[in-house]
Amino acid sequence: MKRILLLLLIPVLATSCKQEFLERTPVVGATEANFYKTPEDALSATIACYNTLQQEVTNIQGSSGLKPHFRWYFGDICSDDSDKGGSGDGDDPQLYAYERFQGNSAGQMLLVEWQVAYRGIAYCNLALQKIPEIDMDADVRDAYLGEARFIRAYWYFGLVTTFGGVPIVTEPLASTEYQQARAGADEVWAFIKDDLDFAIEFLPQRNDYSTAELGRATRGAAQALMAKTNAYLGEWEACYQVSGDLIAEGQYSFDEYGNIFTENGENGPGSIWEIQYMNASGGNWGQQLEGTFTNVFQRARGQFNGYGFNLPTQDLVDEFETGDPRLQYTLFQEGDVMGDRGVFTLDATGFPHLYYPRKNFNNAAEEAPFGDPNPNGHTNDRVIRYSDVVLFHAEACLNTGRISEANNAVNSVRDRARGETWCAGTPEGAAPCASLPLYGGPHFPPAGGQPVINPDVTIEDIWHERRVELALEGHRFYDLVRQGRAAFVMQAHLDQHFPNSGYSFIEGVHELFPIPSNEITLSGGLITQNPGY
Repeated sequence: MKRILLLLLIPVLATSCKQEFLERTPVVGATEANFYKTPEDALSATIACYNTLQQEVTNIQGSSGLKPHFRWYFGDICSDDSDKGGSGDGDDPQLYAYERFQGNSAGQMLLVEWQVAYRGIAYCNLALQKIPEIDMDADVRDAYLGEARFIRAYWYFGLVTTFGGVPIVTEPLASTEYQQARAGADEVWAFIKDDLDFAIEFLPQRNDYSTAELGRATRGAAQALMAKTNAYLGEWEACYQVSGDLIAEGQYSFDEYGNIFTENGENGPGSIWEIQYMNASGGNWGQQLEGTFTNVFQRARGQFNGYGFNLPTQDLVDEFETGDPRLQYTLFQEGDVMGDRGVFTLDATGFPHLYYPRKNFNNAAEEAPFGDPNPNGHTNDRVIRYSDVVLFHAEACLNTGRISEANNAVNSVRDRARGETWCAGTPEGAAPCASLPLYGGPHFPPAGGQPVINPDVTIEDIWHERRVELALEGHRFYDLVRQGRAAFVMQAHLDQHFPNSGYSFIEGVHELFPIPSNEITLSGGLITQNPGY
């Protein structure tokens, strides 16, 4: 803990982002004696809390070099939705080990996840300590505190779902306080909910922000993360209430699926929590606070000039129902045009992979106008979308006996996915029909004939819908764990992808990843290892 909890006296402001709210002039020559005095200082301290969110490639304390870390590393590649890819098995071998559930606690891949999270928490704790001391409007102050507490809850959510119980640090630490004991997972979850309760009460709604401030935490973002927290804990009545509130308040709506992951679709009506990136700073491999690396990491190799990571599996492709229009916006198949970079063929990539992710694909024309484009991708990270919350609401409805509401929630996602397609032979005046039948109501077959009354939605139906709607957005592994079926699904995946290897997903072990051994050492043994590692 010592090395990752060292705090800066002055917050380093997040810079070079699309939204004006992140384009603040850094404080030069300030100290604690003359900073944290004015409302503008409070705003600067709040904006600094967003700093670490943008760091997808960063340095590790006590180590040389930069290490990548992405939400989709664990959420997608460690699931049945995608394979590692890259130039081969030796390209990021630690990730290859965790993909096969053979990784250990000694590598730097998990260490960077741990350290970046606690850096982010440190920024939040500093703001939460200093802002209350500033003489300023109480409502504005509480909103700033709400932002810091939401971001802190977001970091702890990632930690507890990845590692289980972790140290709970609530304030800047003195040098004698770096060694912190590990809290239980239930304590971490309770801490997250407490932060989110405050954030829900005091954060502004999305519509209360100006266009230039889009990207800041909102009441809806806190509600969404609370609904997700309740779902992970199986607190279905609470999940139903908070997700229902978010939906009823009308701040968000479905956007056209094909537009969501375009540049024009950023911060759209269905975006609840989105990390901002830009491509106009020239690129910087050192500070990692400008653009995203996801664009280049996920783009195909060969003539497409990418690194070829996060390769969709055939199992994911097969999960899409015939005619589901979301498939074409989720991944590229052979013969597809990859924007202005050319037609996807195996010869063009130089590899035998049949599929590549599309959601984070960027055109050559969209790259940075100067400097190195690789660390300077422009694509925002859509962390929580409206459909994510609606599908949690559907689960909550189903688990609390509200079957009709569950049907309606899932149907709203599927109806948006169908677009304007109409079935041939649909009777005049009937509801539109397409390739995705709805639940609990009449469906008119494409070839005409008598309508079929579809059955009510099941939990398996909702899980299917989550998989195809949110594919390659970093959710799948964690969904499998909370659904209690990670062992079954992932063992089948290992058997298929690595036949006769003897690799196994051990139930009760591999739902979590190992605590980095460096952090156990730094804690003086106060942090204990997860079982089985």
